[in-house]
Amino acid sequence: MTTAVNPWLALPDGVPDAARTRRLRAAHELLVTASELPDDDVVRSVVRDSWRRSLGSGVDPDGGLPPVELLDAELLAYRAAHPLAPVLPVIRRLLVQDAEAGRMIVAVTDAAGRMLWVEGDRQLRSRAEGVNFVEGARWSEDVAGTNAPGTALAVDSAVQIYGSEHFRRPVQPWSCSAAPVHDPVTGALLGAIDVTGGDPVAAPHVLTLVRATVAAVESELRWLHRERLTAGSAAAAPVPAEARLEVLGRERARLTLPAGPLELSVRHSELLFLLAEAAASGQGRNAAQLAVECHAGAAATVTVRAELSRLRRLVGGDLLDSRPYRLVGRLRTDADQVRRLLARGDVAAALERYAGPVLPGSHAPGVRSARDRLAAQLRRAVLTGHRPEQLLRFAQLPEAREDPGVWHALLEVLPPGSPRRTAVAAHLHRLRLAGRAR
Repeated sequence: MTTAVNPWLALPDGVPDAARTRRLRAAHELLVTASELPDDDVVRSVVRDSWRRSLGSGVDPDGGLPPVELLDAELLAYRAAHPLAPVLPVIRRLLVQDAEAGRMIVAVTDAAGRMLWVEGDRQLRSRAEGVNFVEGARWSEDVAGTNAPGTALAVDSAVQIYGSEHFRRPVQPWSCSAAPVHDPVTGALLGAIDVTGGDPVAAPHVLTLVRATVAAVESELRWLHRERLTAGSAAAAPVPAEARLEVLGRERARLTLPAGPLELSVRHSELLFLLAEAAASGQGRNAAQLAVECHAGAAATVTVRAELSRLRRLVGGDLLDSRPYRLVGRLRTDADQVRRLLARGDVAAALERYAGPVLPGSHAPGVRSARDRLAAQLRRAVLTGHRPEQLLRFAQLPEAREDPGVWHALLEVLPPGSPRRTAVAAHLHRLRLAGRAR
């Protein structure tokens, strides 16, 4: 009777095998050159499936470092607010201290595969910088290919990736063991914990240690949740209802109040949106300032005051006050939600919520300025990410259809065999011809 081998283990006996490494490299070469794999057991099923996903996502096996999506203050703010931040001491106590002594690196990612913390052996971390294994970089499988944290998130299971099992050749000198972390209350995927280093990291006991750390982390999260519930029940207070203003892709804004939704006039849409923009920085506006932001020509302060008076009667004094005109109630805009998602580096969610330009029919200078800023911010994030599915989605937006830069970037990231390449190349050719004609 043979003993079943755990498919998630890279080296069940804990010993690297040079002959197996050569066979892995040959299988990898066959895949990337002929999109085929031999029908044998050289490549584990979890690795075989991951290689195919990496190939389908257009990951370059030889080039293109994983993108760094979070930097400096943005990174610090994002990870400080991340659910795994309070349990970092547990990870350091169980993994990082031993990693520093054992020449290993410990990394903690978010659910999108972005590295939030990378700690451990200093010399090894310095080497890892050469492949962008750094804080703020995205190592999700669709951009970095087969790797333990990215694949663990993709399949939602603890997994090891040994040397030449990595899809990208620059990463093949490394081995890694990783496991996903879930919110113990909601079950939501929070991120992954990874140990990276040389061949010894692919030994079974390392994955056991990572799993034990994840169990301790989830136990700590459950305890923290209970503590918050206890503290909250002792000092519960009613939360004021929040109004919502929708301006993306809409000629007239829709304001949703506790009493129900309101379809605003064009001018009221502009005024309330401009006041919401001012409130985001803790400011208000006087009538003269709003007149300049609303009228491209001569400012009609009296007209603006009259419109604001009607708007205040419509929405109520609990939301809008005067002297100066300012929001006193809680109001969120869909434009601000997209901005906050972009600030967190969640480009996919920002694209999902971006229904179109801010009040696209408005000619008010203040609205046009906000519209252009948000569109430019989204464009920059999408182009920087180099992700085919995001570029495809963004290219269909009105502001991107005539943008050669977007279509050129899309053509560059689409895999050679993609059926979309012909249509994208034809559209880009038309844009270039139109540009030369002008």
